[in-house]
Amino acid sequence: MITPAGKECRFYYQDFHRGHSLQECRLVQANLKSKPWKSTDCQQCPVPEILLANSSPNLVLEGGIKVGIMGMNRRMEVNAFCSKHLVDVPEPQVGCKQCALEKPGLRELFGEG
Repeated sequence: MITPAGKECRFYYQDFHRGHSLQECRLVQANLKSKPWKSTDCQQCPVPEILLANSSPNLVLEGGIKVGIMGMNRRMEVNAFCSKHLVDVPEPQVGCKQCALEKPGLRELFGEG
């Protein structure tokens, strides 16, 4: 679905049909430790770019809203995990290094060719 920031994101959901007024980020909803989501959080959210750059079915994202001192600096903090190799993925846009090494032609990206 298209976010309020105009980007495609599979975690964003909205329903304005027949009087409904629902907007939510299901990635934030899944994280009980997160601060509540606001539609303005979509402006600086890195998740749409991560999903656009990496479509791996093994990439699992966990996200939450973090707020700085006195409610300033709201931001989406994202952690990535590879469900196939059970490792953290430090660069979600690039993906899991072990998954890349299994694909022909991608070994060169990681200097393992």
